[in-house]
Amino acid sequence: QLQASGGGLVQAGGSLRLSCAVSGRTYVTYRMGWFRQAPGKEREFVASINWSGDVTNYGGSVKGRFTISRDGSKNTVYLQMNSLKPEDTAVYSCVVDEYYNGPDWFNYAYRGQGTQVTVSS
Repeated sequence: QLQASGGGLVQAGGSLRLSCAVSGRTYVTYRMGWFRQAPGKEREFVASINWSGDVTNYGGSVKGRFTISRDGSKNTVYLQMNSLKPEDTAVYSCVVDEYYNGPDWFNYAYRGQGTQVTVSS
């Protein structure tokens, strides 16, 4: 089970930090990531991180502004979002997979409910 939290309303240029806690069955070396989907738009890959936390991937629209990290002891992944823009408004969802950490949503074995992020101009 994946539980995302930390969303909310923020002004453009502001910051938010999302969290996603993994409960239930977990793997020792699982990958985690974030996707987002805005109304009327396709789901977009945001970021992923490997099990040790030393390999990260980012979608082009967030690179340099967002940072993904994880706390293995808490089975939690974080997404620090800085310099937020109105176009970052979306529902952000976390994902987990034992082997995959790429940009395809359906390749992740576990996909959680999202948390709403709204950026006002």
